Amino acid sequence: MKHRIDIGRLVGIPTLAFALGTAGASASDITVTFEVPNAWNGGHTGAILIRNTGTSTVEGWRLRYENGPEMSSVWNAIWNVEGVVTTLDDADWNATIAPGSEIELGYSGVGAFIGDITGATLNGAPVTLVYGDGTGGGGDDGGGDDGGGDDGGGDDDGGGDDDGGGGDDGRGGDGDGSGDPPSFDPCPADLDGSGSVNGGDLGILLSAWGGPGVADLDGSGVVDGGDLGFFLASWGECPDVIDGRVVAYYIEWGTYGRNFQPADIPYEKITHLNYAFADIGPDGRIALFDEYAAIDKSFPGDTWDQPYRGLINQINNVHKPEHPHLKTMISVGGWTLSGRFSDVALTEASRSTFAESCVEFMRAYNFDGVDIDWEYPVEGGLASNVYRPVDGVNYTFLLQELRDRLDVAGAEDGVHYELSIAAPAGFDKYRHLELDRLGEILDFVNVMTYDLRGAWDFTNTGHHSPLFSNPDDPGDPEIAEKYTVDHVIQAYLAGGVEPAKLVMGLPIYGRAWGGVANGGTGGLFQPASSVPAGTWDDGTSGATGVDDFDAAGTGRDGILQLLQSGDYTRYWDDVSKVPYLYSPSRFGGHFISYDDQESTQYKLDYLREFGLGGVMYWEITADRGQGLVDLIAESVMAK
Repeated sequence: MKHRIDIGRLVGIPTLAFALGTAGASASDITVTFEVPNAWNGGHTGAILIRNTGTSTVEGWRLRYENGPEMSSVWNAIWNVEGVVTTLDDADWNATIAPGSEIELGYSGVGAFIGDITGATLNGAPVTLVYGDGTGGGGDDGGGDDGGGDDGGGDDDGGGDDDGGGGDDGRGGDGDGSGDPPSFDPCPADLDGSGSVNGGDLGILLSAWGGPGVADLDGSGVVDGGDLGFFLASWGECPDVIDGRVVAYYIEWGTYGRNFQPADIPYEKITHLNYAFADIGPDGRIALFDEYAAIDKSFPGDTWDQPYRGLINQINNVHKPEHPHLKTMISVGGWTLSGRFSDVALTEASRSTFAESCVEFMRAYNFDGVDIDWEYPVEGGLASNVYRPVDGVNYTFLLQELRDRLDVAGAEDGVHYELSIAAPAGFDKYRHLELDRLGEILDFVNVMTYDLRGAWDFTNTGHHSPLFSNPDDPGDPEIAEKYTVDHVIQAYLAGGVEPAKLVMGLPIYGRAWGGVANGGTGGLFQPASSVPAGTWDDGTSGATGVDDFDAAGTGRDGILQLLQSGDYTRYWDDVSKVPYLYSPSRFGGHFISYDDQESTQYKLDYLREFGLGGVMYWEITADRGQGLVDLIAESVMAK
């Protein structure tokens, strides 16, 4: 939460006039606003809003300024830096700014935002410069000339669809996996640890003025005006969570053989819980899938006359009130239940019916939003699903209808109902989506950056959630290049989804192959011949090759239990930044691709580097010891 304060009323501090571009501002038709939606100790995510307040259309633009924030990446513009001069040129598709309209650029910032920008111009003309939410500090409206600079180089807006995933570019650290996860301070200006930024902290800052110390909030080496600006922008109560979302899926069927009940969910370690899954009925309306588990199963404390029982009552009416930070979402579809999405998205009437039913369902069962998991529009998914070439466009229409209905309901109920999707990671699937529209409609986008490889293909083993591509992969070159976390995330960014809304998917499980020879690589990139049994496989499920990360206390073997058995060796791919297990004696050669604390830390570092909006993981029952759950919460849910 941001708080605005009257600086002139701070005891012992004279009124400070922050110059926000008064000279010549009245004559300017362009307003440029800098905002900081997210900030942490060591970096921030920034937004630059260019608004045309005049009567003439801007056709093509170059924004130039001096002494701006240090950036590590930029999206929606071509970026160039020469000394203290930054130039941002239009990305062609956003070259036109009509009267009264606004475009938004974004960037990942290094260190704290410093509001001392000077010489700001657009196409050589001075602009009105504004420091918006999360910034603090001062500046002027620029003046001066264009200053030159070229539009070549510096265009690292995400790499697009052919950037190859980064391969061995070395991002993420040295791979030794040692040490504790980095501390992430949500409220660095709370110098006395009181839980708020107030006069006590101000006294500490002033006493350290001119020297180094804990009050050096911007990392400049000295406590000065830059730190004071950062401090004042943070005034008020510290937020419980400022960095990102932690979205966990809870599987409805987990209440049975897995015996993972709502009371077992670590609610304090997540921000969102997605209940998986609701179905779509023949009438095109949302429907319960397992009605007994969802609303009828009895738990201690239930009474005969309550409206409903089951998992949903336990989660939303028993446990959620004890964790007011938590939001719960009803997730619709999934791999098994996506068959009717094409039909409900087809017409205005069908979309209206479905959206109306989702709002009714959400209100009836006390959810905070809706998560759509359509697997997948146009192609992919089960062969029994209905597919149409227009699914991608219709998906946008369906989500917009949901957004509109949720907003109306939220206005009536005095809350904001959230809307998210589980988005595909395969380039052959997300190419059908209107990515730029998703960011406008949705609160956030959960990208399923896992299941990129699996035992449906025996050609060779591989990583099911590699951060980067490995050039030694002998498989299809396009798959090897594009089926990586890095490539997928960069494609979504390049497609127009803003980083703060982009949520990286993490697997809390592994995918395995059987009949794999060592091949000198511990089974990596070797042919396979079978699908081995996974942690929860039985005669009903058949072999899936899916292993929980930690099945401690269940009597089953998860990946940690297999590693502890002594039959498996852990290997590390330092190019893809992921581990894998291999046993020559199990299943004729057992290869398991998975994520552990080391690989997850690399992905969390990547998340910070690009200012992403958090993580989602599938799924909460698969980490009984909560080793990964804890690491994610500590790194992303800054408290």
